[in-house]
Amino acid sequence: MYAFDYHRPTSLADAKALYATLEDPMYVSGGMTLIPSMKQRLAAPSDLIDLSSLIELQGIAQLNEVQGAACRVGGLSRHNEVAGSALIQQHLPVLGQVAAAIGDNQVRNRGTLGGSIANADPAADLPAALLAMKAVVNTQDRQIPADDFFLDLFETALDAGDIVVSVDFSPPLQAVYEKFRHPASGYAVVGVLVARYADGVRVGVTGAGPCAFRACAMEDTLNEEFVPQAVDAVDIPDAGFNSDMHASAEYRAHLIKVLTKRAAQTLLS
Repeated sequence: MYAFDYHRPTSLADAKALYATLEDPMYVSGGMTLIPSMKQRLAAPSDLIDLSSLIELQGIAQLNEVQGAACRVGGLSRHNEVAGSALIQQHLPVLGQVAAAIGDNQVRNRGTLGGSIANADPAADLPAALLAMKAVVNTQDRQIPADDFFLDLFETALDAGDIVVSVDFSPPLQAVYEKFRHPASGYAVVGVLVARYADGVRVGVTGAGPCAFRACAMEDTLNEEFVPQAVDAVDIPDAGFNSDMHASAEYRAHLIKVLTKRAAQTLLS
């Protein structure tokens, strides 16, 4: 690990102002990815700006009292906090399911929602949830729909200095997350979240490509007829998919169909 300076601002405004004055700073919340990367000298920021004390990034709330209204999850919300939230269990149980499937208990105790989506690991679970559940990412300056957020491998629509303050989720009528889990890391070899809304089905996929994406062909097919067998007729091209020692691109394409079919069957049952 290379030398760096450490800062712990007490407000969102201070954090943003501090970032603008430093040479090559990075924000840190849980540090579940950044700290190991720094230890291996894969990341070498000049300064770390610790966001963990910023109250503006904390808390889980319903935006209004109307049944089915959006839920806002603070960027600093720990995965176990999301998984155990009574509000999440009532209005967004599938998000609790996703959070409970992340890594191991040590990671879930420290890792944060904001840090996970800002890092945009291709095998992270939460990106699929954001895409399937009409999420909107709130920074200190703007709102970014999830459909526009994940751009490429470890690349998002966040600008330098942007902080994920919170994420708004639109509760679906039904939803389930199916995951083919890597046995050692807990990452998704492939993960698929299927969500049903009054205006149609959304399918978020993680683990298969350089970043999470919506399986639009699956959505179109399930919108025509929501039966598991309909998935069999969908062609999933594997061009550009991840291929490594854990699974080939072809196998990942196959897993998308298997997991989507399994999710549809679960929702119907």
